[in-house]
Amino acid sequence: MRFLPALLSVLLLAAGCRVAAPADPTGAPAVPAAFTQPTADTASAGRQPWRQFFQDPALTALIDTALRRNLDLQVALQRVETARANYLARRGALLPTVAAAATAGADRYGRYTLNGVGNFDTNLSPNIDGQQRIPGPVTPDFFVGLRSSWEIDIWGKLKQRRQAAYLRVLASEQGRHLVTTNVVAEVARLYYELLTADNQLAVLDRNISLQREALKLMRIQKEAGRANELAVQQFAAQVVRTESLLHEARQRVTEAETGLNQLLGRYQQPITRGRPLPGQVLPERLSAGVPASALLRRPDVRQAELELQATRADVAAARAAFLPSLTLTPYVGFNSYRTGTLFDPSSLAYGALAGLTGPLLNRAQFKADFRLATAGSYEAYYRYQQSLQTGFREVVNGLQGLENYRAAAAARQQEVELLTKAVTTSNKLFVAGYATYLEVITAQRSVLEAELSLAESRQRQLLQSVSLYRALGGGWQ
Repeated sequence: MRFLPALLSVLLLAAGCRVAAPADPTGAPAVPAAFTQPTADTASAGRQPWRQFFQDPALTALIDTALRRNLDLQVALQRVETARANYLARRGALLPTVAAAATAGADRYGRYTLNGVGNFDTNLSPNIDGQQRIPGPVTPDFFVGLRSSWEIDIWGKLKQRRQAAYLRVLASEQGRHLVTTNVVAEVARLYYELLTADNQLAVLDRNISLQREALKLMRIQKEAGRANELAVQQFAAQVVRTESLLHEARQRVTEAETGLNQLLGRYQQPITRGRPLPGQVLPERLSAGVPASALLRRPDVRQAELELQATRADVAAARAAFLPSLTLTPYVGFNSYRTGTLFDPSSLAYGALAGLTGPLLNRAQFKADFRLATAGSYEAYYRYQQSLQTGFREVVNGLQGLENYRAAAAARQQEVELLTKAVTTSNKLFVAGYATYLEVITAQRSVLEAELSLAESRQRQLLQSVSLYRALGGGWQ
């Protein structure tokens, strides 16, 4: 009962040291119930595995290689290991530490000190024998045994730190999923860019052949007196311009191949193509589902949510740091000032010390830690809201873009068909003398630009599907 006043005083001190919880951050708007128009389809295309989403075996083989060898993924994996190591340390802080200790020391006590006088009087006592006499003037001290230290987690400070570390392990896993999603989307993007460049090369090669034939015909027309040198020069300039476009397309092929090889974690190698660009097939429609569930499939949103929970645990731990901490320091071992009697059973020594310590003056470090944790919690909250808004925007843009690019590609296809007929008509009219060479050149240039533009429209349609799939949280499973 005599320790009750001391215990009550400690509890009162703890109550006085308690820090108020920080205010909640300003509210954010609620997530809308639907991305565009209300729909009965609640299933999100993001649930579909990437092996089922991409139908081209060559592309799936490239993605599979990238997921095994990509360097960004290797870095993300090490971040997960770092988070796990930090969690291991935080979890170990809840357990007592036990260390084997073997110490040896020597002291020479002053003649006019408590130990010096006490040792002198002790050696004069008739109650001790020779082995019990204290050596002098230098007194050795030997200890062999175990020492321990254990902080009792009264206020949950260590548990909150462990919880924060565990949540960051989960967040790092979501970060790895985010990198996986980005790698899958980037491989698909560069692959479709490569197919687009291949398609444009084929279009340019075919048009160069046609334009060279037209140039030969124009030279024959000149020799026959039906055309002049200006017409020949115009047709020759058109051939040279198309050849320059051919070289630019080859450069795009090179850049796409080198980019893919880097994503695959290797140096330059040939890239195996699958179906050509017009034969690429992706789902005609991608259902978005309900925002409240679709957005939570995104790894960046889940990572931001876990980081938010971890920062809240940091705040709780920082608040608990203001309260007194209880530490136990027991020990057991052999202690003697003679090596000959060190391991004698009578040299066995043990003891324990329990101490309560709490900050009273100069609590600047604790206040700084609390303010840092609070600011980190607010920042994590806003980042979480930011990730929700970013995901919502990307899905809406993807849904609208998929429809618009599909319609644009269909319109470009009709344009190519009409301009192809116009080229045939202009050639016939020119031979018959009813059209000028400028009309022929214009028709040829228009169909070339339309075919190149059609390839780009098909590419944008494919890339929009990939972007929407990634925005819905697909690609990591």
